[in-house]
Amino acid sequence: MITWQQLERLNLKEYQDAADGWGKVSSRANSAKDRVDNEMLGKLRETQKGKTADAAIGDLTRLSRNYQYIHTECGLIRTALNGLAAELAGPQKKLKDALADAPKTFTVKPDGSVEYPVSSLIVPASGTGTANPGAPIPLLPGKAEGGGDANKALAEQIAEDIAAALREANEIDGRYAGVLRKLKIPDGVKGLDITDAMFADAANDTKDLQKASRYREESEIPKGKSPTENAAWWNKLSQEERDEYATMYPASIGALDGIPSAVRDDANRMVLAETRAQTQLDLNAIGPEPEKYLKHPSHGRTYRNPAWTEWSEKRAPYVAKLAGMDAIQKRFDAPPSEKLPQAFLLGFDEKGTGRAIIANGNPDTATNTAVYVPGTTSKLESIGGDINRMTELWRASNAAAPGETTSTITWLGYDAPQSIVPEAMEKDWAYNGSPKLNNFMDGLETAQGGADKSHTTVIGHSYGSTVVGDASNKGDLSADDIVVAGSPGMMVGDADDLDAPKGHVWSEAAWNDPVPAGGKVAGLGGYKWGVETWNGIPFNAGYVQTVPSDEAFGAHRMDVDTSGHSDYWNRGSQSLKNQAAVVVGNYNRVEEDD
Repeated sequence: MITWQQLERLNLKEYQDAADGWGKVSSRANSAKDRVDNEMLGKLRETQKGKTADAAIGDLTRLSRNYQYIHTECGLIRTALNGLAAELAGPQKKLKDALADAPKTFTVKPDGSVEYPVSSLIVPASGTGTANPGAPIPLLPGKAEGGGDANKALAEQIAEDIAAALREANEIDGRYAGVLRKLKIPDGVKGLDITDAMFADAANDTKDLQKASRYREESEIPKGKSPTENAAWWNKLSQEERDEYATMYPASIGALDGIPSAVRDDANRMVLAETRAQTQLDLNAIGPEPEKYLKHPSHGRTYRNPAWTEWSEKRAPYVAKLAGMDAIQKRFDAPPSEKLPQAFLLGFDEKGTGRAIIANGNPDTATNTAVYVPGTTSKLESIGGDINRMTELWRASNAAAPGETTSTITWLGYDAPQSIVPEAMEKDWAYNGSPKLNNFMDGLETAQGGADKSHTTVIGHSYGSTVVGDASNKGDLSADDIVVAGSPGMMVGDADDLDAPKGHVWSEAAWNDPVPAGGKVAGLGGYKWGVETWNGIPFNAGYVQTVPSDEAFGAHRMDVDTSGHSDYWNRGSQSLKNQAAVVVGNYNRVEEDD
């Protein structure tokens, strides 16, 4: 228990200075992790092969994890110490104010009671009295019992104020003490091998501090605000405040459109590391694989073991999540020979089918930015394919404009339909996803510093183009060009109805891609006045449904040399080169379909 003497003498600056020290360690660990990941691991993977190299890569990978853990835990210690100091400042001031109210003739005793000279309007001063907190009377000056003894009333008020300050201080100390005691390497851990259990424990430490602290609360982080408002809030914070919010609420900061990409990346990587660790622990807890097939004791025929089926079904969601998280990590670990820019994790959430936003290059400073919206069946489990498409587009765009910087972004920031029938036939997925896309696009523009800072293209594939179409229909789509590939429809009948400059809507559709025709069946296209044809023969005038690959839609129909629904990003293809030309604004290099 804290005594009033301890509270009075407490030097809160010592806590703040200690917090600064832990904060420096956290920042240095984060910088060291970046150096290991970006400068050491990539080069080692590229230049060295064999068992020795594999061992060295394993050691460096563990070192990177160690730095990530140190960054998180030291950041929590910093925030806890600053929070403790900030919260104790209130009761300390109350105590000092109460002590200042005591005249020289009063004595505050070690137990917090107050000795005072007895005085009243009737009886002259004679002897002393002792006031304890909790007197069963209204604590109003001059209204105490004892014939209106003003000294007694004041002493009771002072004693009560001291007790209240101590109650508050001890409550605060109790909240933080439990958190700080846990912020250490678990007992029995030797060396620097940070395990999945320790990463999962770090996530629990963060939750514990969130519950304990009244210093930085999640409600203070903007929610449901515009990217401009988010940026204004962030820009008003000191660096220490930014670090502490990011440490305590990494998922919220990582999802905040409008703030710098580097900040979001750091926060989301913390969430990714802790989520992956917990997912692996959950998978391990299911236990070893039972025998898949058993022999029937009577007739000897084999049959599938029900225990194996149950085991497999329990494992499936965890295996799926790990596949997606490993695909993201693989992009982070790309060796120098890939010649890719630094990757940024701008969004991550493993709930449901999962969401992730991965950028090749920093969009905040890019000359050209492309945002790719995937379509039906897209989910965290299979995000590796979508990431690869954007690395291919980055290569092609970088080659098309070698003197410029380009960022290509995989935006799985919405819940995509997971089946062609019935989900991809429905519009609600687009209605729900488009506001999120608009917010993200506005956030990019805000972080970049304005609409003229980067040439921005939004690319919709399959049902992703329907999301783009609805985002455009909802208002101001922050894009200079719209590109769609294999579009089932954009819920408008004419390219000029989209929120893009006239002549800046581009379409690709392979000759054997069935999705554009299927989109008309689903009613995902739009309607405009025209003439329907059959085998090139006009037969009916009226309102006809159009999709972007139709000439009547009015988009630039780009030449396609790939086949099917999913090959528009094949390396070296004209389909890919055309998209890259649009991304970097080299419109004269786009080859259009005759």
